Amino acid sequence: MKCESAQEWIVLFAYGELEDEQAHALELHMEACEGCRKELASVRAMQETMALAVVVEPSPNLVARARVALDEALDTMPSRSWAARLLDGFRGWGFALRGAPVLAALLVGAGFVSGGFVSRYEAERAPKPRQAVLLTNGNGEVASVSGVVQTPDSDLVQVNYNRVVPESIQGTMDDPQIKQLLLLATQNRADIQVRASSVSLLADQCRTGNCGSGGIEDNGVRKALMVSLRYDKSPAVRMKALDGLQPYVGNDRQVRDAILDALMHDTNSDVRSEAVGLLTPVQADSSVRAVMHTVSTQDQNPYIRNASRTLLEQVSEIQ
Repeated sequence: MKCESAQEWIVLFAYGELEDEQAHALELHMEACEGCRKELASVRAMQETMALAVVVEPSPNLVARARVALDEALDTMPSRSWAARLLDGFRGWGFALRGAPVLAALLVGAGFVSGGFVSRYEAERAPKPRQAVLLTNGNGEVASVSGVVQTPDSDLVQVNYNRVVPESIQGTMDDPQIKQLLLLATQNRADIQVRASSVSLLADQCRTGNCGSGGIEDNGVRKALMVSLRYDKSPAVRMKALDGLQPYVGNDRQVRDAILDALMHDTNSDVRSEAVGLLTPVQADSSVRAVMHTVSTQDQNPYIRNASRTLLEQVSEIQ
């Protein structure tokens, strides 16, 4: 390798943007070239100096003036029609392919193959339509759930739902229709109270051991609680979802991963604190230890850092 080529790669190498093969070749060259080693040292010294420099934010007035000037410059530029731009693109491709008929044939064939692949990929990845919730009264599909109320001093749960006109149904938590409606209610993004009530009822049922047999409906409840834990905007709803997932943390890897994700990324410190407590029974798990180590050094909340450190110390004493 010549020094001219090496010096073109040194900046990319310093910023970690060089491919592995090129980086290896550059390292071999620098072992025998003192000048290129000095060049790399100067680039890294510049990086360190720039990292120490104070970043000065532009004033709002300067930003506004720059945007106005840019808009004016763009307005004065002559606009070209889309047809002219398309024609130029075809001309460029035509000149490039005129002297390469084999390449042109290969590109056409690759286009057919990739087109079929992309179509199949998009069809497989397309979002599946939500399964309709149908009740036995035969009045059609349920559109959404508008309210969830538990009758005081009773096992009855009243679920208000919408079709063409609002309707409601009553039943116990063992009623499959009630459970279906509650699962639908966890997806009501417009009404936080509906989500909170439905997640609370489902979580309470799991906490009492009534959704641990592993059936299809139980897995649906579990998945609904994990979705609420990861994506619901209300910390109170996420806390209740954590409560319902607690019985499964020891034997369900997906539940454990969802709680670890909450510990690492949830924006609410109370949710992260609760997650630390739920992970205590599985503190010896390697993935749990790895996350605890990260949280014990990086979490902004000192209580969470100390709690994670304490769990790690307990694991070390056991081992």
